[in-house]
Parts: sequence; structure tokens; C-alpha cells
Amino acid sequence: MTRENHSSPGNAAARNPSRMHSVSPENTELVDLVLDYSRRRMLASDTPLDKPETEAELDRLAAGALTEEGIGASSALALFENVLAPACITTDHPQYLSFIPTAPRKAATAFDLVVSASAVYGGSWLEGSGAVYAENQALTWLAHEFGLPATAGGVFVQGGTLGNLSALVAAREHARRRVRESGAAMPARWMIVCSAEAHSSIASAAQVMDVDVVPVEPRDTGSLGSEGVRAALEEHAGSVFAVVATAGSTNFGIVDDVASIAALKGEFDFWLHVDGAYGLAAMLSPLARPLFAGVEHADSVIVDPHKWLFAPFDACALIYRDPEAGRQAHTQHAEYLDTLTQTSDWSPSDYAAHLTRRARGLPLWFSLATYGAGAYREAITAALRLAREIAHEIERRPHLRLVRQPQLSVVVFERDGWLPADYERWSARLLGEQRAFVTPSSHAGRTNTRFAILNPMTTLDQLTGILDTM
Repeated sequence: MTRENHSSPGNAAARNPSRMHSVSPENTELVDLVLDYSRRRMLASDTPLDKPETEAELDRLAAGALTEEGIGASSALALFENVLAPACITTDHPQYLSFIPTAPRKAATAFDLVVSASAVYGGSWLEGSGAVYAENQALTWLAHEFGLPATAGGVFVQGGTLGNLSALVAAREHARRRVRESGAAMPARWMIVCSAEAHSSIASAAQVMDVDVVPVEPRDTGSLGSEGVRAALEEHAGSVFAVVATAGSTNFGIVDDVASIAALKGEFDFWLHVDGAYGLAAMLSPLARPLFAGVEHADSVIVDPHKWLFAPFDACALIYRDPEAGRQAHTQHAEYLDTLTQTSDWSPSDYAAHLTRRARGLPLWFSLATYGAGAYREAITAALRLAREIAHEIERRPHLRLVRQPQLSVVVFERDGWLPADYERWSARLLGEQRAFVTPSSHAGRTNTRFAILNPMTTLDQLTGILDTM
């Protein structure tokens, strides 16, 4: 019997089980290549906006990247830099004005590399006490800014959807305990009251939890107030375990009347959750802080640092007024976890619907420690002022109509005479010319478009230049 010869250099290297992990010339070169690319990308002042590519074109250019032998770090990085990255829109570009942009500060982006390089596990105090301590510093700072008590605390999770879900799970568990302790019967269906304009993640959370949503029509201003919430609470007495107030809606940037809703807690027993994924960061600015009266009475809040707090994807700060309510709802129990759960240590995995977690709050902590809170206030205030300036410019142009005065930094407007197809063509042309990323939106059946302004590098000249194309 003959035996095949598998003794080629490539196969010999592949048989080395520590090849991918050892400090070797190959891996030293790899690290240098990646760090050099990262440095160039972070410090570039002319990074293009870029645009999506078709799957067929990416198949043509990138097929075959994954092989048994590997193509090597140099080829893989070149493929990413020259083919894959240009097919991704640059979300921190000053003219990225759709959805809710991101604009991470240099310190936060750079430190994100450190988090990965340090192999830090952020799920338990036992394994990552230093990282958890730093994250908790950032959470305590946020809680103080929002007027919550010094005992408030929580955890950084993936994003606003998971933050809202985790908070509402804690709210329902809190309600269940309250009913059990009173000896009353559980309601046939648990319910969440929120604005009809609330973020889609609230409906998503309700579907996951198998509970019902009671949508309340907001006031003419778009803000949810106590009168609509009161009616819902009276109609569904005993079944409502949470009321969700929005602190900066995604579509318009509207802040609900949290103070009037919070005042109802004196008459009705419910958990008040504030979804501030986008807008709650505006509390840092004296220009917007009065809009958020009542947040200090919330039982839980969320805010996404990867939005208006200039951290990289992905990070949502979930903060409980009473962290014990979060811990009781979310701590997972298993024999191998007993060493973690049978102590009083603060383990972040106990406070949301997750177990394994990255220490995703560290980039925000590092940036805050580096620049100071004042730099954040200035950057957020600049965006608020720019939104007001461009709103005034839109009102000045006879062919444009401002849909609503901006409360925060989302500016919604219409072009007279345009149909949906006109907005689509205009948006595609802007991106095709690498001028801007501005997508159509709609409200109450009418198509419009919007500027979502977060990036301190966005200028009035850039925005007026976009208006000129209409």
C-alpha cells in the first residue's frame, strides 16, 4: 500500500496547532499590518463616504477568500481595505445624516483596540474586576447626569433593543413579585403602555416576552403626556406593568413629557422606563436639559454611547434605579456558575439578558477620562445649535417645508411637489456622487427626508450644500 505525501511546507505549518496563537515572525508581521491600517484609518481626514456594492460584484472580487491553506494576512487585509471596506458606508462620515449616525471620538476608537488586545472578559467581577470597576464609573457618571440616585447602577449591553428588552423583563419580574406578595391573582395578560411613536424595539420586546402593547396617541406636538397614559392605566388597571417614555424619538427627536407621566406614579403602580437610546445624551447640554424633567423619577433608563456619546459600536448603557431588581430578573443559575452567583460581587452578566459579554463600556470610560465631561457637553451643544440653524435655513427656502421645529438634532423636511420616487432618486444621486447619505423617511403617510445631526465635524455649509441639490 502506498501512502500519499502530505509533507509540503504549507501542510507542515497547518499541522502546528499553536501557529495561530504563538508570537512568531508571521504573527508579528500580521499585528503590524493591522495596527498600521487601523492607524491610517483612524487618522485619515479624507475617508470616503463609500457605498454598498451588489452581491454579484462582491462575489466577483472577493470569492475564494476562505481556503484550507489561508491566503495570508497581507492578502486578507488588502481584500478588506480595497474591496470590502469600500462596500460599507462610513457611519462616522460628517455627511452620514440618515437613521442615527455614529461619531466615535479618537480616544474611544483607539481604546477599542486595547479592549480586544487585552483579552478582557466583562461578565463577572471575578474575571474582570478592573474593567467592571471602570465601566461602573461611567455608569455612575451617567446616572448622576440623569438625576438618578447614587445607588443606581446597571450594565453596558449590545444596543438599545437589548437594553429595552432587559429593562422590561426586570419590570415584569418586579410586577410579578409584587402580585405574589399581595396574594392577588396574576392578570390574564401583562401590558406595556407607550406612545404610538415609540421605537420599534418596544413592540419587538413585547413579542419576545409575549405581552401586549397599549399604544397611546401622542399630543399634537408629538410628545406623549400624562392624559393619554392615565386613560390607558385606568382602562387596563392591574395589567400594566410598565410605561415607556421616549427621550428623543428616532424619527423626529421628540422628547415625551416624562415629568407628567412620572407624576402618575403617585396614583398608579407601574415601572417607568425611559428609552433614551438616541436623545437622552442631550441632557448633558444646558440647551436641552429642561426638556428631560422627570427622568430622575425613572425606574430604568437606556442611552446608547455609540450614538450621541461618541463611542464605537456597539454599546447601550442600561441603568436601574434599584439594580437589585435587574439582578433578580436576570441572574442565570447553573452549577458551574455558583462560584459567581453565590457572592455579593457586582457581575455585569446579572443585569441583562446575556451571559458572555465584552467590556464594551471601556471605550466610553477611556474617552471620558481622557477629554473630560465638558468636551462632551460642547460637542452635543454644537449639534443642537446646528440643527436649529439648518431648520431656519429650510424655512427660508420657498420650495422646502420644515415638518416640525427640531427639539434635539433631527431635522425633518419636505420638498414641495416631490413624490416618493423623487426622494429616492435624489438620495441615490447624493450617495452615488459621494456627497452625502440622506435617505427618505415618512410620517402620517407623507414622504419626507431628514438630517440626523450628531457628528461635530458636520458643518452648516455641508448641509446647505445638500439643500442646494433639491
